[in-house]
Amino acid sequence: QVHLVESGGGLVQAGGSLRLSCAASGRTASTLAMGWFRQAPGKEREFVAAINWNGGRTYYADSVKGRFTISRDNAKKTVYLQMSSLNPEDTAVYYCAANPRNIATQLQNLYDYWGQGTQVTVSS
Repeated sequence: QVHLVESGGGLVQAGGSLRLSCAASGRTASTLAMGWFRQAPGKEREFVAAINWNGGRTYYADSVKGRFTISRDNAKKTVYLQMSSLNPEDTAVYYCAANPRNIATQLQNLYDYWGQGTQVTVSS
């Protein structure tokens, strides 16, 4: 079993930056591929970024490419999402998820474990 806890969300002005963290617990946490997803009000949850177990492969949604960076520190069992050049369209609840198949993918159904989410609000 893997337990995920996100943190780092908040209110930021357009053009600003935030760093989200996802702390994982569980014996195999450092061997899992991890992903970030987000859900804006009234919209479906969508893929943001993913990273494989050792950080060697990353994958981004086109909407965040060049602005967001996913990384991980396996010693701390933590995954990060550095977000910059934020705009109001980035406002959403951000979720991290763990994929035991170790595939950095946008496919939500491959992620078995999910955090509770952290709110990111970007004001114009």
